[in-house]
Amino acid sequence: MFVLCSKLKVCSAWREVLYQPKFWRSLQPVLNFRDLKTSSPSLRLGIYKSLDRRAFDSLCLFGASDEDIYDLITQCPQSMANRIRQIGLRCSGITDKGLEVLLGGLPSIVQLELSGCNEVTDAGLWASLNPRVVSLTLADCINVADETVAAITQLLPSLYELNLQAYHVTDSALCFFSPRQTTSLCVLRLRSCWELTNHGLLNLVHSLPNLVQLSLSGCSKISDDGVELLAENLRQLRHLDLSWCPRVSDTALESIASELSQLEELTLDRCVHITDVGIGFLASMNNLCTLYLRWCTQIRDYGVKTLCNMRSLQILSLAGCSLVTANGLSSLIQLRHLQELELTNCKGATRELIQYLRQNLPHCLIIE
Repeated sequence: MFVLCSKLKVCSAWREVLYQPKFWRSLQPVLNFRDLKTSSPSLRLGIYKSLDRRAFDSLCLFGASDEDIYDLITQCPQSMANRIRQIGLRCSGITDKGLEVLLGGLPSIVQLELSGCNEVTDAGLWASLNPRVVSLTLADCINVADETVAAITQLLPSLYELNLQAYHVTDSALCFFSPRQTTSLCVLRLRSCWELTNHGLLNLVHSLPNLVQLSLSGCSKISDDGVELLAENLRQLRHLDLSWCPRVSDTALESIASELSQLEELTLDRCVHITDVGIGFLASMNNLCTLYLRWCTQIRDYGVKTLCNMRSLQILSLAGCSLVTANGLSSLIQLRHLQELELTNCKGATRELIQYLRQNLPHCLIIE
């Protein structure tokens, strides 16, 4: 991602070379409309043409208003409008009408992100969402609630990935998921949905049994019973994020270890009730290659030494695990396949210990 600047100039020969699309693939330009508020129409048109020449298929709009959206849709080359497949709106004041104009003018959109768009409502989503969308992100949009999920499940039959961060979504929202999404939806991230409870997960696991990635980060009412429900029914999970779930304990880890044999990545940051006992359960998971235990403050040396049985482990974070000493950390040299080890804010990660680990794990990036 990069921010366009109208003041960058190079000689014409270099410009022709650098405009070749091959140099811009996989990059997402950011149009900062707060900086463009006072710009002339000719300057904006020049920027749109520049984007078109470089054949971008992705675009981020920062601080856009309805007027900015109208300008973009009416002035950008049609070839650019037809090419854009991914659009992000961040910290924007657009209304439902602006969203409808935007998505109506960009017919090829398959990935949509709305972050900090507080004027967009459920009605706007009902009017605007295109069934071609396969990836949707809604974050920090104050009007997002249960009815939003209803619109998503009804209007997006091919949705593969849904990222939802909304404080007002309740268990009722999860009732809108149905067998209609069973085959398509594989990635679901429900972040900081504070009102979700174990009861809401009941419908989720029966409607979406083929989920591959699930995040409940910050869903603070989810407890061990909810995790047990997930583990028993979502057997295809490869990635699970339970960070900032303070009611999750060792009991949940026992369920995960016994039921989710295909799990490859597990995030447990700030699960403060997890102890060495729970870590012992995880040690039996042969496919787990990424484990985040940041600020799990009850973990001690015994738990760390238990991790040494996980020969497939490649990425491990013990950041903020203040009870782990140099003795426990030194045992990690047994993890010969380890590629990344995070030890920030670990009291036991002395200078001598870090040096010892680097000598014995030469292919591992150690973050201190």
